[in-house]
Amino acid sequence: MTSLQKRPARRGAVLRREAVAATIPVAVAALLAAAGPASAGTGAAGPTAPAGSAGSAGAGDPYFPLAGNGGYHVSHYGLTLAYDPKTGHLDGTAVLTARATQRLTRFDLDLRGLKVTGVTVDHRKAAHRRDGQELVVTPRTALRKGHEFRVTVTYNGTPGPVTDPDGSLDGWIPTDDGAFVAGEPQGAMTWFPANNHPQDKSSYDFTITVPAGHTAVANGVLRGQRTAHGRTTYRWRQSEPMAAYLATATVGKFKVEQYTTRDGVKVYNAVDPREAAKAAPVLKELPSVLEWESRLFGPYPYRAAGAVVDHAPQVGYALETQTRPLYDSAPALSTLVHESAHQWFGDSVSLTRWKDIWLNEGFATYAEWLYDEQHGGPSAQNAFDTLYARPADDRLWAYPAGDPGSGAAIFGTPVYARGAMVLHELRKAVGDRTFLRILRTWASEHRYGHGTTAQFTALAERQSGKDLKSLFHTWLLTKGKPDKA
Repeated sequence: MTSLQKRPARRGAVLRREAVAATIPVAVAALLAAAGPASAGTGAAGPTAPAGSAGSAGAGDPYFPLAGNGGYHVSHYGLTLAYDPKTGHLDGTAVLTARATQRLTRFDLDLRGLKVTGVTVDHRKAAHRRDGQELVVTPRTALRKGHEFRVTVTYNGTPGPVTDPDGSLDGWIPTDDGAFVAGEPQGAMTWFPANNHPQDKSSYDFTITVPAGHTAVANGVLRGQRTAHGRTTYRWRQSEPMAAYLATATVGKFKVEQYTTRDGVKVYNAVDPREAAKAAPVLKELPSVLEWESRLFGPYPYRAAGAVVDHAPQVGYALETQTRPLYDSAPALSTLVHESAHQWFGDSVSLTRWKDIWLNEGFATYAEWLYDEQHGGPSAQNAFDTLYARPADDRLWAYPAGDPGSGAAIFGTPVYARGAMVLHELRKAVGDRTFLRILRTWASEHRYGHGTTAQFTALAERQSGKDLKSLFHTWLLTKGKPDKA
C-alpha cells in the first residue's frame, strides 16, 4: 500500500526530492549477475482454533481480534454481484467452499452492514444471526473435522467503507461513477462474507453485473463479458490463493487496455478517462517493471497483471490488490514499482499476523530504492543516509517497525521507511550476493503461503551463516534511533 494517509506522501518521490549525491553507489545489475538459484517450495497456512464445537469469532490476531474466524478454511469463493452505481445498491450471493478444521456446531463469517436474506450449509437451510461484524451460522447438524462443506449466503444493501484507526477508508468506497473497492486491512467484510484474515487464502470466481457503459474489474483473468438488456456481466477468475483483503470488484467508467507480455502474463488495465493522459507513460512501464522485479525476486507469481487507475480523490492511497493494483489517481512510477513488488511480498507471501506488516511494506519500499539505484536515481545507501539524518525525535524512530501496534501506526512511517532500512542493514551485513539470494529464497519457499518475522530472520541467518540477532533487534524491534554500526 502507498498513501498520503497510510504512508508518508508517496515515499519514493519524497526520497528523490530529499536525496543528496550518492555516497555508496551499488549496481543492482551486479546483484543480478551474482544471484544463485533460489530454493524451491511453497508455504501454506490457515487459521487454527482450539478443538471444540464452535469456531472462534476471530483468527487470534492481537491487532484485529475479530478478523478472520476459527474452525475452518475456505478454499474457494464464488461471488455473484449486481451493483447499481446510481442507487448504490448491491445484491450478492456468496458460495464458500470450506473444510472444517475441528468439529463445528457453529461458525462465524465476517460481514458488516448488509442484510442477509438466506444462509444454507450443504444446500440445507441454516440458522444465522448477526453479532456486530460477525455472521454467526449454525448448520442443522454438526460438521465433523475434515468435512468439506459449502456455505451459500444471499445478501443485499448499500455497502460503504469502514474507517481505519488512521482515519482512512477501506472497503466498498463509492465514487461518482461506481466504487473503489480496496480491502486492507478490514474492508472485505463490507461487500462479501469472508474469513477475513491473511492466514486464510483461497481461489476466487467473480460474476459482476453493472449497467452497460460501466466496467467491473476484479482479480485474475477475465473469463468473459456479455451485455444484454442494458447490463453487462463480467466474469473473473483468480486461481492462485488470495487473502480476502486483496480482493476487489471496482466499478467505474474506464478506458480498458488488454495485452499479453512476452512472458505470457495477461495484462488488463482499466483507467478513468480523467486520469488517462497522466497515467499512460507510467502504465507503459509495467511490463519492464515486472521483468526487472522477476529478475530480482524470482518468477512473477500470477497469470495476470495490470492496474485500475480510478479518479477517487477521497481515498488517498494505492493498494496492492492481487494481480491488479488499485490507484486512486494516476500513479508515480515509484508507486507502480512499490505495488508491483507487493505481488511477491504481501500477496504471494502473506502475513501470518498483522504485526509483521513490515514484511509487506518494508520490502516494497526497498524495491523502490533498488529500482532508483538501477535506473539513474540515488543509491539505496543514499536513501538510507537521508533517512538516518533525521533527528532522534522524528516520527521515523517513534516505534519499532517489527511491532508497530494496532492503531494508526500500522501504516506509519517506521513500517515503510525503517522497514526498508532494516533490509539495507541486512544487505550490508551479508553482502549483495547473499542478500539477493535471501529475498529470492523467501519468495520461493513461501510462494502462495505465509511468513513471519521469525522465519525471515532464521532464513537470513541460514543463508548467510551469520548471527544476525543483534541487527534485527536493533533495527527492527527497538524503539528509538539506533547508533550506526
